[in-house]
Amino acid sequence: MKILAINTGSSSIKYQLFDMADETVLATGMAERLDSDAGTLSHTAMAADGTRDTIEIREKHLDHARGLVRIAALLTDETRGVIRDTSDIAAVGHRVVHGGEAFQYPRIIDQSVINDIEKNTPLAPLHNRANLTGIRVADSVFPTATQVAVFDTAFHQTLPRQAYMYALPHDLYDTHRIRRYGFHGTSHACVAGKAADFLNIPLEQLNLITLHLGNGASATAIRNGRSVDTSMGLTPLEGLVMGTRSGDMDPAVPFFLSRHLNLSLDEIDAIFNRQSGLKGLCGENDMRTVLTKAAAGDDHARLALDVYTYRVKKYIGAYTAVLGRVDALVFTGGIGENASDVRERCCRGLAGLGIVIDPVRNKDQKTLPRRISPRNTSVKVLVVTTDEELEIARQTRKKILE
Repeated sequence: MKILAINTGSSSIKYQLFDMADETVLATGMAERLDSDAGTLSHTAMAADGTRDTIEIREKHLDHARGLVRIAALLTDETRGVIRDTSDIAAVGHRVVHGGEAFQYPRIIDQSVINDIEKNTPLAPLHNRANLTGIRVADSVFPTATQVAVFDTAFHQTLPRQAYMYALPHDLYDTHRIRRYGFHGTSHACVAGKAADFLNIPLEQLNLITLHLGNGASATAIRNGRSVDTSMGLTPLEGLVMGTRSGDMDPAVPFFLSRHLNLSLDEIDAIFNRQSGLKGLCGENDMRTVLTKAAAGDDHARLALDVYTYRVKKYIGAYTAVLGRVDALVFTGGIGENASDVRERCCRGLAGLGIVIDPVRNKDQKTLPRRISPRNTSVKVLVVTTDEELEIARQTRKKILE
């Protein structure tokens, strides 16, 4: 069974084609800068002998529709393709960011599913609109494939009421469903499963704190394999400091900016989502650059690094209290997997919670997944690669085989 996993963004399409017999990646790629003068498509086909065939395409005004047509053509190309034609693809799994309360599990896409995704669009306007575009285009480009929606929020639908409710007038929840939803669900689910495999313990017996640290960042408390709290909220803005997002702050800040600086709601939204986080603190949103500047003595970069890791540390402590017992702390995402200094700073001073990092193991970048804590610590600290596309493909296969 071959499954195409698609992650459609507002100006990009990320994809992987899997042979689910052994979960082999047959092809992978990304179309970027869609609807611009500098559209690009990078596509890599994987040969059976392990060699890679990569092609780069540049096309002005490449949009989602033409991008998926180009992807299908590359997958089925006579000389470079990995499948005979699009009918070889049994299903297309789509990442959908916001499922609200309507979706606790993946769903085979029909008009009612599309209608419900549209209803949740006000909760994630940029993401859900792009996801719907990908669904509609893929349905025409891959007409024989079953289309399946996998929701970023679904993993967190197990949160108890005391974790997802905000202390607001209750009718705002009853009427508008304003509550904590959480995101990065496919990533947290993926690394939780990988951690269980690595530890050789059933996921249903594990308590984990998973940290997805990338340009977007979130923490999740997992009890017996189920999400019981998570740092992102109604939108992906709440929680940890991120590349360009502020994370937690006093909710009165928007009122202050409006009243005293005469800023509009759109201007405030832009500040919090695109001009804050690491970028707001030091002018850089790439953690690699922040680390380089901090090491060179840049005070703003040092402050950004301190604020970032301090916020993560607070969530580790809070979720330790929530869970009572923590079996493992799991780092993932581009920063979580690659930035050893960030991991060390996040865990510094947490020996009282049983969390200690072995500096030699922490610096080892070769082996994943791996344990970076000493053998005698009560909490195992792990570094695990996330693979959201594989998780989407797995959930898609499970759904169509039900």
